[in-house]
Amino acid sequence: MTIESLDRPELGVLERQISSTARDLDELTRAVLDHVAAAGPLPAAALHGEVKVVVRICLGWLIHRLNGHPVRTGTDGLEAAAAGCARAGVPVDTVLHAVNVGCKMGLDLIARSGPADMLGVVTGMGRVVELSKLVTATVCKAYVREHKADAAEHHTATHNLTSVLLGGQPMPPEMRFAAEYFVLAIALPAHPDETRPGLDRQVVARRKLRRLQSALATLLGGEALSLLSVDGGTVLVPTTARTDAELDGLVQALAEAACVPITATVVTARPDEVSTAARQAHELLDTAQRMGLEPGVHRFAELALQHQLSRPGVARDLLGDHLAPLDDHPELRETLQIYIDTDLSRLRSAERLGIHPNTVDYRLRRIGELTGFDPARASGVWYLRSALVARLGVAHGRRPNGSH
Repeated sequence: MTIESLDRPELGVLERQISSTARDLDELTRAVLDHVAAAGPLPAAALHGEVKVVVRICLGWLIHRLNGHPVRTGTDGLEAAAAGCARAGVPVDTVLHAVNVGCKMGLDLIARSGPADMLGVVTGMGRVVELSKLVTATVCKAYVREHKADAAEHHTATHNLTSVLLGGQPMPPEMRFAAEYFVLAIALPAHPDETRPGLDRQVVARRKLRRLQSALATLLGGEALSLLSVDGGTVLVPTTARTDAELDGLVQALAEAACVPITATVVTARPDEVSTAARQAHELLDTAQRMGLEPGVHRFAELALQHQLSRPGVARDLLGDHLAPLDDHPELRETLQIYIDTDLSRLRSAERLGIHPNTVDYRLRRIGELTGFDPARASGVWYLRSALVARLGVAHGRRPNGSH
């Protein structure tokens, strides 16, 4: 509804005109504000400032309409007053409650001023409802506009803060940083619906990301900083917001919200170390994914050896070369990997491979003969496992465009 709908003269519905003097308007406004104040605590400055302006405008328009006069002013003043309420932190339901109280007072004015007949009662009530709809819509529009502006400002500030930390830029003195952050590198796999025929893959992926971002904001109350895409990214969590032990539960909650299993790695860093820590965390994440680790949070202490073995260098290449004799025997390579994955269990390896345990023993002996390292001995297993990790690093480094 627009203000033009009230910009027309109509017949009065009352036997006696309602006084619209400044004094009478002030008295009615005070009565409304007293009622609002009794309903709940509200800062006096807001109650007698922005809220008062909204109520007074509403009552002025209401009396004009009941007296049959047009309302020739625009909604700019009401929008400005409602926006002031929003900026002052006055809940929108408080402002709308004040509007409703004012409209109820309008109904009381109809009764006191003596409508000419029943038609006059109906007409007067219709004008009150008409005005209530206009004022409510105007107030809500002003609140939405202020909320969007505030959200945009917060988003910009958060984005700038995140960019400074992850970009390793100088720390501006006006920016407030946490003393220390958990730097989480996370991987988001595709949601099952992303490959479902008839559904838009990009839309499904964006919804997955929005669910994750919403959960992050809800769980951490806006304390976390993030740079995320539909495939994953980086999340910075102040160490005051969660303990290290609580990160597992946090990532699990995010995974449930996103409806996909999340694999994450974490490194702790001061603000000036975040950029380097983020690179380390993502390198660890690459290692965790290449090793096929289960979803959840993986820490540097858990992956330090594997991470180091997968780094480019002569040592990695030499270790990887120990498995070269198995290149022509894929069944032996598979058996070795599963044997290590099952904590050196012959029976579990045989079960996963679908073969007899004696066949596993035979293959392990062949691996020892071909590589020179006996899988039945601790030293042999150590070298073979290290060689597998090194081989993963070599294979990853050879992929085009550095894809994961």
